[in-house]
Amino acid sequence: MAKDYYQILGINKSASPEDIKKAFRKLAHEHHPDKKGGNEGKFKEINEAYQVLGNPDKRQQYDQFGANFESAGGPGGFNWQDFARAQGAGGFNQGGFRVDFDDLGDIFGLGDIFGGGRSRRAGPSRGADMAFTTAIDFRESVFGTEKILRFEKNVICSKCAGSGAEPGAKITTCATCGGQGRVEQIQRTFMGAMRSVRPCPDCGGEGKRAEKQCSRCKGRGSEPGVKELKVKIPAGIADGQTIELAGEGDLGVKGGSAGSLFLTVRVRPDKVFKRQGHDLLTQKQISFALATLGGRVPLITLDGEVQLKIPASTQSGTVIKLESKGVPHLRGGRRGDLLVTVKVITPAKLSKKEREALKELPTEEGEKIVLVSWL
Repeated sequence: MAKDYYQILGINKSASPEDIKKAFRKLAHEHHPDKKGGNEGKFKEINEAYQVLGNPDKRQQYDQFGANFESAGGPGGFNWQDFARAQGAGGFNQGGFRVDFDDLGDIFGLGDIFGGGRSRRAGPSRGADMAFTTAIDFRESVFGTEKILRFEKNVICSKCAGSGAEPGAKITTCATCGGQGRVEQIQRTFMGAMRSVRPCPDCGGEGKRAEKQCSRCKGRGSEPGVKELKVKIPAGIADGQTIELAGEGDLGVKGGSAGSLFLTVRVRPDKVFKRQGHDLLTQKQISFALATLGGRVPLITLDGEVQLKIPASTQSGTVIKLESKGVPHLRGGRRGDLLVTVKVITPAKLSKKEREALKELPTEEGEKIVLVSWL
């Protein structure tokens, strides 16, 4: 039965080359035989699928034959199982399947294998990302605000300015790696002995060392500190949304770029207004007389007080829309609306004159007004 390589990698037929490689890496990590719970058979199957789908020419032919690709093994054709296992430059046949060492080197850090593949010298690495949470008022979330954040993080060492060396100390070539920044190691795996190249543990891949480390940071180039940062919160941000502040995370290693600070914004609830998408919701109580005859009534909005127009014969529960009095869109100046739900207050007591006036109001067919005294 034909194998569905797309299904094996858990992707669809429209997947990009980047999606295919990402899926292969994830599954190879999960099923590698050297890992606890790994599955050699599954690992072989994943690699077989990647050898076809990861090659544009092979993928095109595989897509052309579809579910009947095995029948292409007849005259003038080929067998896809053999084709997927066929050996080419940069690969190694072990147990009937092809291993792409470039990809395995990327995934497992094996580096140079049997003299092939690509060696890597450790260099600057990006700093770790950090997370922070801040709380703002409801009005601030609608119109935007600025906040001063104070948080602990690693900062550049004030003594060595990030070099990791004691000021004035001599910098020499690392004796462990001879200035190469890497050391070799032989590993035994299910595929046999493999030679891997890793960053030098003594110099961290730099190939050089200071004769005397900085006494303040112990050679790290950084020290614990407190960062004060002014952050602009955009108008229209919603509760729980996160802002990425690039370069405000932890310091990078050996001159690498700093990580990002991910700021999660929590919005305090408001007693008068609620948010629904980009619209604001509120309520307004009006008298029975105003609801019947119509008129205007003061209404507090986030933009200030306005006169809300009440049409005659307004029913309780009617929603009146005030355009552009809602929440701004984050990526544009357009605002949502303010939706006002009208609540009509029924009077508890009526004067004799008021009761007589009510008798004159029209009623629905079959209704009869009977006024009783509350006294």
